Amino acid sequence: MNKVILIGNLTRDPELATTNSGVSVCRFAIAVQRRFANAEGERDADFFNIVVWRAQAENCHKFLKKGSKCAVTGRLQNSSYEASDGTKRYTTEIVADEVEFLGSRPDSVAGEDAPKSNPAPRKATAELEPIDDDSLPF
Repeated sequence: MNKVILIGNLTRDPELATTNSGVSVCRFAIAVQRRFANAEGERDADFFNIVVWRAQAENCHKFLKKGSKCAVTGRLQNSSYEASDGTKRYTTEIVADEVEFLGSRPDSVAGEDAPKSNPAPRKATAELEPIDDDSLPF
C-alpha cells in the first residue's frame, strides 16, 4: 500500500504547466511541522514536493498561494534523471489524488462585492403566520 496524508502550508506559489497533450499539471511544496519540539524548544518542519494533475491542478493554481494551508492525500513517487553535468539525480514527490483547501477564502476570490467582515444579522421584515398542523402534507 502506498498512501500519504499531509497537512501543511505552501512554501511558494503553485506553478501551473500544461503537457504536450494538453493536460494541466500543478507543482508546489508544503511545509509540515513535526509533532514534537527539538532540543531548543522549536518545532522543525519537513518539506514535501506535491504534483497535482488535471482539473484539480487548475483549482490549486487558482485558489492556493504561498502560506495557504491544505490537506493532501496521494501516493509517494520516486524518480531519477541525469543532470546536465552527467550525474544521476533522484527525486521524491507526492502525487496528489485529493487536495483540500483549509483556512479562510482569500478576499480576491470571494469577489469584489463580498463584505470584508461578518455582516450584522438581518432582521425579519415580515411576521410569520402560524400553520395549522392539519394542513401539513406529512
